[in-house]
Amino acid sequence: MLLDYITEYKKKTKNSARLFAKSLKLHVNGVSHNIRYYEPYPFVVKSSGGKSLTDVDDNKYTDYWMGHWSLILGHAPSKVKDSLKKQIEKSWMYGTVNEQTIRLSELISKAVPVAEKIRYVTSGTEATMYAVRLARSVTGRKIIAKIDGGWHGYTSDLLKSVNWPFTESESSGVVNEEKIVSIPYNDLEGSLQILKKHSKDLAGVIIEPVLGGAGCIPATQDYLRGIQEFVHKNKSLFILDEIVTGFRFRYGCLYPTMKLDPDIVTLGKIVGGGMAIGVMCGKKEIMEHSNTVGKKKSERSYVGGGTFSANPSSMTTGYATLSVLKNGKSIYSKINGLGEYARKELSKSFDGKVIVTGKGSLFMTHFTKGGITEVTNAAQASMCDVKALHEYHFKMIAHDGIFFLPGKLGAISNAHEKSDIKKMIQ
Repeated sequence: MLLDYITEYKKKTKNSARLFAKSLKLHVNGVSHNIRYYEPYPFVVKSSGGKSLTDVDDNKYTDYWMGHWSLILGHAPSKVKDSLKKQIEKSWMYGTVNEQTIRLSELISKAVPVAEKIRYVTSGTEATMYAVRLARSVTGRKIIAKIDGGWHGYTSDLLKSVNWPFTESESSGVVNEEKIVSIPYNDLEGSLQILKKHSKDLAGVIIEPVLGGAGCIPATQDYLRGIQEFVHKNKSLFILDEIVTGFRFRYGCLYPTMKLDPDIVTLGKIVGGGMAIGVMCGKKEIMEHSNTVGKKKSERSYVGGGTFSANPSSMTTGYATLSVLKNGKSIYSKINGLGEYARKELSKSFDGKVIVTGKGSLFMTHFTKGGITEVTNAAQASMCDVKALHEYHFKMIAHDGIFFLPGKLGAISNAHEKSDIKKMIQ
């Protein structure tokens, strides 16, 4: 059956095949992000709008990948596009302080209580890299704890225990892995045992409140609060990676709804409105460790940014997106409701053969095998039938005009309607 869908896909995507053959000659594996490759080859997009992608063969797909889950308003929403056009008329890069940054920071700081000070970069990887460096600088310690399956970008400081089996190194060329320890998600007792062993040199713990790449799995409030309590008693830093979850379920971050008190929060994706962004924000006394004015090298955390950090284009699209979300709170009730509907109906449609995880407008279908009855951590997710999930997603691409990046979670945007979810269920 899969061969039939591969044949159908190849017939529909001949121009994509031709162009991707060129891409293979120019780029490693034909892509610039590892996860964008899938067999037999990815289609090549020429345009997007609303809920849809259109490829170079004029095939149209209802998109649930949504720009790595960053496009909560859909592709090219008019208010964001119009604001970007106005900015580009003035210019798209200054390399200096600009008012657009101040305007976006005012929105973020009012919506995210811990964002007393903010530093912009151009990717989530940079934001988490700097957060780890800052934690080590503030505490004078070296060890960072992360979650089994937790994904915080390609920074060497956190590239450990991402993919199953978690005990194997993720990459050659990574050094000082002994300074990263991994703890089991949603297992407070097991996590605390590991943290206690490293408590004297523990600089901080970094956690996604919903595991993104590892299976779209929410953390329990008791788990997060238990970790936070230990971390703060140990005078370490509690870092929440809300790059996926920030502004996804509500206007602001997820952590206030769980009564958490993080020291540093990283943001990205939605707050850039579809343009390159990463954000590290936190409590003033902690963030000020990155202030270089009047400090010796040994006293500062050297947190830069980059050539394109806080560029006016990203600041403008971010401001426009957050403004729409702030003034259109019904958006959240709509997309969270569609997500709940998708999880419920998918579970029914597969008649007990899947576990559908997620929260709000995010969802992921896990095909069960080997006696798996729940998916509350990355280990359980990896023991499900991952091959079946890839085939399921590819079938929808080839036959149904529905796009999930194979093996990844789905994100619902404001451009989607209930009819789209019903089509997916069918």
